[in-house]
Amino acid sequence: MMAASLLRRDKKSTAAHLKADLKRTDNSSGLRQLQELLDSVLNPERGSDPEALEWCKWLLAGGEGFDEFCLTVRSYDNATLCGLVWTANFVAYRCRTCGISPCMSLCAECFNNGDHTGHDFNMFRSQAGGACDCGDGNVMRESGFCSRHRLKTGENVPLVPQDLLLMSEMVLPRFIITIIQYLRDGYTEPESAADRDLQKVLQQLEPQISFLEELTKMGGAMRTVLTKILTNQQTFKELSMGQEENVYAKKNYEKYLSALKSSGLVSVEERGTGGAAAGATESPGGALSLLGATAAAVLEDSSKEEDQDGLQGVGQRKRVKLSSSTKDPSIMDTLKHKCFLEELLFWTIKYEFPQKMVTFLLNMLPDQDYKITFTKTFVQHYAFIMKTLMKSHESDTMSNRIVHISVQLFSNEELARHVTEECQLLDIMVTVLLYMMESCLIKSELQDEENNRHVVVNCGEALLKNNTYWPLVSDFINILSHQSVAKRFLEDHSLLLLWMSFVSFFQGMNLNKRELNEHVEFESQTYYAAFAAELEACAQPMWGLLTHCKVKETHEYTKTVVRYCLETLQMWFDAIGFVDEPALNQLTFHLPLHRYYAMFLSKAVKCQGLDLDSLLPDQEMLMKIMVHPLQIQASLSEIHSNMWVRNGLQIKGQAMTYVQSHFCNSMIDPDIYLLQVCASRLDPDYFISSVFERFKVVDLLTMASQHQNAVLDSEQERPMLEGALTFLVLLCSLRIHIGMSDDEILRAEMVSQLCMNDRTHSSLLDLIPENPNPKSGVVPGSCSFEEMLSAVADFKAPVFEPGGSMQQGMYTPKAEVWEKEFDPIMVILRTVYRRDVQSAMDRYAAFLKQSGMHTGNPWPPYKERTPLHPCYRGLVRLLHCKTLHIVIFTLLYKIWMDHQNMSEHVLCMVLYLIELGLDNQVQEDKVEEEPCIEEHCHDSWFPGTSLLSNLHHVINFVRVRVPETAPEVERKRERERERETPPSTSSESSTYGQNLREAQVFSLVAERRRKFQEIINRSNHEASQAARPKSSSSSRWLPPGSPPQLVTEILEIRESMLSLLVKLHQKLSAKQNSLSLSWLAEVDPAKHSHGDGITAIERILAKAATRSRHSKRCLQDICGKVCPPIPPKKNSPGDKKSMDKEERRQRARERQQKLLAEFASRQKSFMETAMDVESPESDAVMDVGSSEPLDSEVLYDCVICGQSGPSTEDRPTGLVVLLQASSVLGHRCRSDTPKRLPTTDEEQIYPEDTCGATHDVRLSIMQRYFKDSSCLQSVSIGWDGGVYVQTCGHTLHIDCHKSYMESLRNDQVLQGFSVDKGEFTCPLCRQFANSVLPCRPGRGTEAGAWHAPSNKSMATLVKEVEDLQEQLGIFPVSGSVKQKDPILVESNLSKEMESVIKDIKNTTQKKYMDYGKNPGSPDNDFLFMYSVARTNLELELVHRGGNLCSGGASAAAKRSCLNQLFHVLAMHMRLYSIDSAYNPWTRLTQSTPSREPEFCDEEHPEVPMLFRDVPSLLIIFILTMPHPLRKEHFTCVVKVLYSLQYTQAVVALSIRFSREERRAWSNAGAAKKNTPNSDKSWEALLAHVISELTKAKDVYDTNSEDSSVLSSSVWSPQSIEFSLQKICLPFLRLSCLLQHHLYGDSLPGCPVDEEFSLLAGCLGLLGSGQSAGPLSSAAGLKWNINAFDMISQWCSEVMGLSDTPAQQSVSLLVQDPQWVAPHLLQLPDNYNTIFQYYHRKSCSSCNKTPKDPALCLVCGAFVCLKGHCCKQQGVCECVLHSQHCGAATGIFLLINASVIIIIRGHRFCLWGSVYLDAHGEEDRDLRRGKPLYLCEERYRVLEQQWVSHTFDHINKRWGPHYNGL
Repeated sequence: MMAASLLRRDKKSTAAHLKADLKRTDNSSGLRQLQELLDSVLNPERGSDPEALEWCKWLLAGGEGFDEFCLTVRSYDNATLCGLVWTANFVAYRCRTCGISPCMSLCAECFNNGDHTGHDFNMFRSQAGGACDCGDGNVMRESGFCSRHRLKTGENVPLVPQDLLLMSEMVLPRFIITIIQYLRDGYTEPESAADRDLQKVLQQLEPQISFLEELTKMGGAMRTVLTKILTNQQTFKELSMGQEENVYAKKNYEKYLSALKSSGLVSVEERGTGGAAAGATESPGGALSLLGATAAAVLEDSSKEEDQDGLQGVGQRKRVKLSSSTKDPSIMDTLKHKCFLEELLFWTIKYEFPQKMVTFLLNMLPDQDYKITFTKTFVQHYAFIMKTLMKSHESDTMSNRIVHISVQLFSNEELARHVTEECQLLDIMVTVLLYMMESCLIKSELQDEENNRHVVVNCGEALLKNNTYWPLVSDFINILSHQSVAKRFLEDHSLLLLWMSFVSFFQGMNLNKRELNEHVEFESQTYYAAFAAELEACAQPMWGLLTHCKVKETHEYTKTVVRYCLETLQMWFDAIGFVDEPALNQLTFHLPLHRYYAMFLSKAVKCQGLDLDSLLPDQEMLMKIMVHPLQIQASLSEIHSNMWVRNGLQIKGQAMTYVQSHFCNSMIDPDIYLLQVCASRLDPDYFISSVFERFKVVDLLTMASQHQNAVLDSEQERPMLEGALTFLVLLCSLRIHIGMSDDEILRAEMVSQLCMNDRTHSSLLDLIPENPNPKSGVVPGSCSFEEMLSAVADFKAPVFEPGGSMQQGMYTPKAEVWEKEFDPIMVILRTVYRRDVQSAMDRYAAFLKQSGMHTGNPWPPYKERTPLHPCYRGLVRLLHCKTLHIVIFTLLYKIWMDHQNMSEHVLCMVLYLIELGLDNQVQEDKVEEEPCIEEHCHDSWFPGTSLLSNLHHVINFVRVRVPETAPEVERKRERERERETPPSTSSESSTYGQNLREAQVFSLVAERRRKFQEIINRSNHEASQAARPKSSSSSRWLPPGSPPQLVTEILEIRESMLSLLVKLHQKLSAKQNSLSLSWLAEVDPAKHSHGDGITAIERILAKAATRSRHSKRCLQDICGKVCPPIPPKKNSPGDKKSMDKEERRQRARERQQKLLAEFASRQKSFMETAMDVESPESDAVMDVGSSEPLDSEVLYDCVICGQSGPSTEDRPTGLVVLLQASSVLGHRCRSDTPKRLPTTDEEQIYPEDTCGATHDVRLSIMQRYFKDSSCLQSVSIGWDGGVYVQTCGHTLHIDCHKSYMESLRNDQVLQGFSVDKGEFTCPLCRQFANSVLPCRPGRGTEAGAWHAPSNKSMATLVKEVEDLQEQLGIFPVSGSVKQKDPILVESNLSKEMESVIKDIKNTTQKKYMDYGKNPGSPDNDFLFMYSVARTNLELELVHRGGNLCSGGASAAAKRSCLNQLFHVLAMHMRLYSIDSAYNPWTRLTQSTPSREPEFCDEEHPEVPMLFRDVPSLLIIFILTMPHPLRKEHFTCVVKVLYSLQYTQAVVALSIRFSREERRAWSNAGAAKKNTPNSDKSWEALLAHVISELTKAKDVYDTNSEDSSVLSSSVWSPQSIEFSLQKICLPFLRLSCLLQHHLYGDSLPGCPVDEEFSLLAGCLGLLGSGQSAGPLSSAAGLKWNINAFDMISQWCSEVMGLSDTPAQQSVSLLVQDPQWVAPHLLQLPDNYNTIFQYYHRKSCSSCNKTPKDPALCLVCGAFVCLKGHCCKQQGVCECVLHSQHCGAATGIFLLINASVIIIIRGHRFCLWGSVYLDAHGEEDRDLRRGKPLYLCEERYRVLEQQWVSHTFDHINKRWGPHYNGL
């Protein structure tokens, strides 16, 4: 009842009244009232209603307004952390210098308020969301805190008054339980409801949760209250179940309980009948054996029934009770909640982490108590979270939200340690990981497919494919980065074992089987998932653990891990049924157990000083361990030899990923290291023979010239042999884990990457394998990345050729690096693409050539190695074992004999091995330990194992098995026929005995078997013989049914390795005795470090000679046999062949030279015609300006049909042109400094002062007061949207062009242009074009007369010009049809001209053509036509730098098409006649009687002459007079117009004077009026103008008040003269250019201050004698009638304007045509300034923050790129703006990507970026987030392309934008 009355009162007074009640000591009545009120207000059955929220706000505030309440609470904020929470896509910062944890992040505000200058920071877009760590000393160093959080604010905040938050403590618990009840109600299980819509429930709760979020932002005081409420167990008990009598609450609670049921890791039903097994998880049979060791595996018979979880088990699933391993069974159990916080988190998980809830829970984190409780709650729910994640459909978003929370909790070491100890976090994580992976296990098929007991993950499952496990793994890596946590993990043996069993799930996953018959039908892409899984789930945790095993004290940990690795490996070998031979044609790249073992071994030896042997297993185990990594190396070679080609491209992808920079240090490096360990401990002969057998090249290693290979095709033999040798070289020379320090490794990595290609800084960072923790970004070792980089590389600053591609800043190796450090072996190890090795060699060769060390084709240089770590000394024995020596000997022999499948690379690697052997001697060299055992097969070959002594050992006979058809057999038959005995000193029997022993050599396989047996017996092992596959070697020698039988032959060799080397030296140098004895005397191995094979052999011989006297003697013997060594008979034809080959090569080379020379000359001639090569003879394009005799016709070359001829009426020729609309001129301003881009709200850009805007205003004023047709001839348009015509200078027949277009139309290839719009590329130079401009037929014979100077008087000429204008209708088409009406003669030429006019009109938009009152009228058309001419002239002026001082036919002129354009326009304009009554010419040259006033009443008057634009008049006159025009008439027109221009200048100046000055100058000039030549003195003219205009009083009065401002300076005669010249110059420049194009007059250059006199001279305004002395601008005036009358007449026109306000008249009189060259906006230096201001700025038209904001660099407009919000008629905003601002050319800077895009018409292209980082690199999409700075050169290039309209020609990658930008 009471509640009802309360509800009726207003909220404010009720709140105040209740608060007062509750403050009393006895507050029971207040409490009761409040409870009742809340019961009715917060009734959960009413759903969420806004009224309830209002009540809560008022109640909390307790009588005052809610906003004031917020402010009051904020003033008590004692938080020292920022804690700002953000969601995905927010821009944040990370500073590695200040961060303690790698996950540290700062919001922009804290970052900008802190001092991070010189730090290693970057800006990034948050992927999952995050929170600001400013103020948190656990995560970052205090020095990086911002100014707000640096102070310990907590101390000086006053205590919170008790009653302030009283109401909050009462009301909020009820508010929160309402939310919870609502969530309980809304939740439906995914199975039960088809229309399950959790989003809807959440949307209705939105205001409530936002309210909670608002509360958290009130600061520390409010958060404390919330924490109390959320963690109070008592309140939860009271409110959670609801009161007894409340039915709703009861039902609600039951819903909650049922939802809880499935929250254990293994839900209740899954437990089966064995209810006792509280901690049961499930595990497929395969994993059983792995877990068996730790888990007391109690199999429960009772639970044999089928699995209800719906997961496909492997056979019958067995349940395992993880009783001992999981100490905390609670994670298996149903969750129990004790407080609001726990239940809130539970629902957050159930609803799959809604963003608002996550933000609320995170916003509370700055409260310390809350943080601890929340972390524990999170851990308690961890298993449930992951279970929900696995079932979720939106696993991506959910993962992001989970990590958003967990990263805030686990990055803090204190917290992580706390929950590890208290809540068993590590156990939970590992168990959950196991549980997760168990859902997708399958039986492994590696090795023994039938009986394999091992299980692996199936990479095709969604869990792996979609990377669903990453939140878990990422948390795991995160907590392992804390030392205290990692130590716990390493000390807990049962956990380690569980972990090993987890890792073994990945051992051997994604097995590839080689396809031998058909190509595989479906290429699976599962390998991505497999590599990602191994890297993230196995390797990264491993690196995390390794970082804590760096010091001696931790060696116990290492030992434990190594022990468990070996145990697990042994279990794995047993499970897959492995004995000693890997299965054929199977390959897996995934051996994480091997790699764990390898990396811990490496750390143990390198950092902890442990003895390697104490950590190694017995020999047999080592042999097993070596097999799979070796299999991978051999398979890599097979893949590159195209043996796996039927498996599709993906297998190449795997081979590349395996060595790629992000994977190599977790994959190939540990594998090679492990093989090095095995090689250093196993018998070297066994190891070497294993290698050759794995690489399948055993059969190739025979002395015979032919052999049979059972396993390889012959084209695969060479690459496989090269692969095997290269692998051996790698194995023996790599020192990454066995001797190099971290700094040396970094240096070697850097050098190898730089040698392949010049690299940018970021790509180098990316390519160098990161050591350990991928998040840290810190390179190990003392030396930093930057120092190392500057030590090995030079920086090449970015280069800019306009027209070239934009280069980035690159690093290139220093010369001494090439000389001393280039290591081809390291390059081979690190190249993903084979072509990179070649690229490195080419660059090396180029360096040697340039530095003059070696000119030919160099061989990979041999590099001295870091000494081996003592533990790995055994590796050297590989180089000193007989098996290898036999192989080397055989290969040397084969290469010398030119056997097939040998290559330079084979020789190179063989020599490399010999040299490695010479450089790495075995220590116990002196003792010859091995006794001669009879069955030892090698003794006949070499006496000992030392390479040095074996080098000079001579081998006489070898017995080989060869096919019957081999040449050896033939030779033997010949000998038998001749009854000849083999030349041998020994008797037959001994040779035979020797042969018997030697015959076994090539059965390397049998040899390996024997060794294996020996070792196994030695270790007293009973190797199970049964399981061993049949020895493949026996079958290999005789493939069944192979046609030629093998027979045994004896070869006579009589060579040693040394003698073979000498012979190869002769062979390579093609000289008989290339090594003389004298050479040995001055030998020095150091000299020969760079060079080709000859150098390499010399270097080896030199080393051998210096290291052993015996070798030196042998060498002297060999070289001393002066008689040239006779090669075996077989070789003689070969020798001849090789000679022929040389000659043939020589001839081919000469032929090639000839061809090249011819090609070069052709190219040169093409360049001269096509490009701007300034050649002395000018080409046909400049037909008018050419210096050829004037009477010949101009000939044009058609670039399509190649014919040359004149342009005729019937078959016109045309110029290839590009028409484009341009607003560049309209964007010019008056001020010299370009406008700045605004980066604060205060700055703005005003568009009013641009050229385009000024001209628009001028025209509209005119149209208000004057007659329209007259207005349209008094100005030019085309400042905005004018049509610019440019050509590449090539001509073609117009009919050829049509057929060319037709062929383009039918060509289906995707072009970057649209043929339907008439676009094409010039057939010769491929420049973009869209029209053809017809050339008028060549000049007739009378042309000479047009140029002749005349002596006619001015008056005569004026009259002639007037007559010429009368002939408007008559258009001389050509000499023959002179007098006929053009309308009657419709020739091809005129048709084409019409069509070009149409093209020109279509180029620009309607609004840029219709300025008249009635659109489409002839006047309007007329205006548009002459403005096209004006636009092109003005643009050429701009391109020449704004003046004509540079003179000369600049590059633009050669490609200028103005002459042709003028003809086309003139022809079109002559269709309109000007009414002679209005012809301005008469008003310029005669004094006309004033018109009758009544005439003016009917309509607006004509535009007065003084208001007209003089250059426009000039162009109108020239275009409307018949062509060709005599030069004298042209000069006459210019003179007449100059007097008008001059008068305008004088008028404009007089208006600028102050009153007093006007009076003074008027008096001074009046005196001069009567002197002779007064019409050529400006003083007289000025005085006259002033007196005339003073009659109209208001002209001068209008600006009397601001005149003082205008003329702050006093005018002197000099300044007046200067101003007059300045005003007249633009007219002179234009006239001069026009004259240059029409008559071909050259433009001489001059200094700037002489430009006026020079131009006046060129135009004939000044006589020749007048150049001396200071020039008076008035001297050029020529008056046809009395000057003063003329001026009076012009002035009277102005004064007669009764209805024009004076203000307007003045503005029209003062035309100041001074415009500065067009510029783009001036950009700030640092990109961050732009980014911070614009990326959050809201769009002016839709008021939303655009997803892709962009800026127009021409006018600064802020637009939405691709935004649908601002679309108009289906056109997006950027395209709209480009049409509006640049007449379809737009230059936009994309704020979020830092790149610039160009829109041109219907196409667009990415131009690149003008902002580069400190290393001269772009950062597209701001991925790296490094600070970017403006690159002035690039910006200039962009501006220059804009001004010169060359975007289309220079940028290559255009695409259509379909109006979607």
